[in-house]
Amino acid sequence: MYQIRKGSWLLVVMTIFSLFLITGCSNAGNNKAPAAAVAGAPLTVKVLDVGQGDSILIRTGEQVVLVDTGDVPAREKLVSMLKSQGISTIDKLIITHPHADHLGGAIAVLDNFAVKQIYDSGQKTTTNLYKQYLTQIQKKKIPFTVVEVGTTIDLGQEVVLKVLAPEKPFFSGTDSDLNNNSIVAKLVYRSFSLLLTGDAEEESEQRMLKRDAAGLKSTLLKSGHHGSRTSSTIPFLQAVKPEAALISLGADNEYHHPHPSTLKKYNERKIKVYRTDTDGTLTVTTDGSTYNITKER
Repeated sequence: MYQIRKGSWLLVVMTIFSLFLITGCSNAGNNKAPAAAVAGAPLTVKVLDVGQGDSILIRTGEQVVLVDTGDVPAREKLVSMLKSQGISTIDKLIITHPHADHLGGAIAVLDNFAVKQIYDSGQKTTTNLYKQYLTQIQKKKIPFTVVEVGTTIDLGQEVVLKVLAPEKPFFSGTDSDLNNNSIVAKLVYRSFSLLLTGDAEEESEQRMLKRDAAGLKSTLLKSGHHGSRTSSTIPFLQAVKPEAALISLGADNEYHHPHPSTLKKYNERKIKVYRTDTDGTLTVTTDGSTYNITKER
């Protein structure tokens, strides 16, 4: 795998602005891990209940990592949740793609926490939200890295994120190019793994399968695109073989997520389903061998 290339954040930001001007092995299910092992678990992942959006908090003994920031209406809630965890510094902020329900809270995060590094998919949009995000990065002089397939992000204490997507050339002409060009990363700690899929849809899943189907196998799956019917294709699920799926979504959302067909596929494969709209924030703790999933409610 290639290590992260630390290009100039300023060059990346200014280039994007110029384009704006031009174009406008674990046990199954809810694992009964020993209490002591869970209490001392060096890796904790929280799928935060931010309504219809994604925000995932990863904590190792060395680093605090936030993957996506929910939507604009959830900004205050996100900040409050992070502060309640005693967080003042975020070592790595990862934005899987620039849709509002993943990027919406970024400004509030940058305003309220010291962010040391930002990782981005490299996709560009002309929305005011995205321009404000870039402006804040430039203002605060935060190192900015565009990831690609093969990038490995070291989170310390044997925990790594392996980037599986996006792959260039970016998708163009799909039903949602921004979704299909999402960052997909596999969180790995010893024999435990969690596949973080952003909003990757069928086209992205097919490309990952073609590139390295065996590398997709993961203990747990963060359900792509909030459990939409456009994600979690059968071949993809057959490759991932997750024991449980974690779905981040808002109650009674207008998109009818999660789709009944997706839930049916999970059920047929005996994939345990956890969802933030009914269960609240989902917390995964692991010692790298055993794991436990707890629900807020």
